Amino acid sequence: MEQKPFIPFSRPWIDETEIEAVSQVLASKWISSGARVREFERAFAEYLGVKHAIAVSSCTAALHLSLVVSGISTGDEVITTPYTFTATAEAIRYVGAKPVFVDIEPDTLNINIDNIENAITPKTKAVIPVHIAGLPCDMNALQNICQKHNLILIDDAAHALPTQYNGQFIGNLGNLSAFSFYANKNLTTAEGGMITTNNDAYAGQLQTMRLHGIDKDAWSRQSRRSVWRYDITSEGYKYNMTDIQAAMGLCQLMKLNKQHERRRNIAGIYQNELQKIPQISPPFVPENENEHSWHLYIIQLQETDRDEFVDTLRAENIECSVHYIPLHLFDFYQKQYGYNVGDFPRAEEVFDRVVSLPLHPGLSNDDVYTVIEAISNILGNS
Repeated sequence: MEQKPFIPFSRPWIDETEIEAVSQVLASKWISSGARVREFERAFAEYLGVKHAIAVSSCTAALHLSLVVSGISTGDEVITTPYTFTATAEAIRYVGAKPVFVDIEPDTLNINIDNIENAITPKTKAVIPVHIAGLPCDMNALQNICQKHNLILIDDAAHALPTQYNGQFIGNLGNLSAFSFYANKNLTTAEGGMITTNNDAYAGQLQTMRLHGIDKDAWSRQSRRSVWRYDITSEGYKYNMTDIQAAMGLCQLMKLNKQHERRRNIAGIYQNELQKIPQISPPFVPENENEHSWHLYIIQLQETDRDEFVDTLRAENIECSVHYIPLHLFDFYQKQYGYNVGDFPRAEEVFDRVVSLPLHPGLSNDDVYTVIEAISNILGNS
C-alpha cells in the first residue's frame, strides 16, 4: 500500500535569503552579539511601533528579565494562566515569586479576565497574560486592572507576532512584552527572543543585564578600540542573542507580513470547511478589529476521544499536536504549590478536547484540504 505524503505540523520558512545572511555573518568572523543584533532590534522596534526592543536568547529569558527589572522577587505573587507552556510559570519561579493561576475562557482559551481581581492579594505584583495561538487578550481590561491595583503588566507574547489589538501591535501595550523566536514560531531565529518596552529605564537595565551586567559588551568595546576595560554595573545573566540568529531574524522580519497573510488564508480555509463538521468547534475569532497571528490553529472536539483522534490522524501521515496540558496537572506544580485536579475546570475541559492542526506557510491548499478530508473521514462525515 502506497504511503500518503507526510504533512508536517510546522516548518520554518527558510530559503536562500537566510542562508546567505548567515553565511555573511560567518564570513565576517564576528558571530556573537554585534551589529546584526543592533540592526534587528531597531527593525523589530520600528515594525511594532515600540520605543525599545532588546534581543535575548529565548522567550523564557525575556520573561525572566522582565520580571527582574520589574522588581519582582521572593515572596511576591504573579497572576497568569494555567493554560500555557511551562516557561511562563517557570520564569516566575526564577525570581522566587509564586505563579497564581486563574482559569480560562473556554472559547478564546485566554485567561478569564473577570476572575483576575479575585486572585489579587497584597503579595500580587504583576499579571502575565498569554495570547494563546495568537488571539489577543482584552488588553484594555487588563490595563485597567493593573492600573487600579498598581500591578506590572507583562505580556507573554510568544504566540503573538504580529497580533494586533484595536489597531496596535501586541508588544506595544504592556509594561513589557516577551516574544519567542523558537523554530516553530511565525518569526524564527532557531532559538531566541525579544523584550519590548516603552520604558527607558527598563530598556537600559535590560541591555546591561542580558550580558552579565557588563556596561559595554564586546562589540561596543571593539568599536571604541578599548578592548579590555569594562565595568559590572548590575546583576546579570548570559542571555544575549548572536549575530547569526539576528541575521536570520532580519530576513524573517522582512517575510513576516507575507507569512502572516498565508497563515490567515490557511486558517480561513479551515474555518470555512471545519464548521461544517458537527463534532468540531473551530477557534473563536471575535468580530472586531483585533488581528489574530494564527500561530496555532486549535480545534475543539465534541463527543470524540481526542487521543484516539490524534493517533488516527497521525496514522494518515498528518502531524498534529496538543496545546496545552494545564500546568496545575503536572506533578511539580501540585507538589510545589498544592494545586490539584479540578482547581481550574475550564482549562481541564478544554485540554481534553483540543487538537492543533498543521499551520505554516509551506502548506499548499491541497495539503489543507487533505487534512480536512482526513478529519471528515475519521469523524464519519465523508
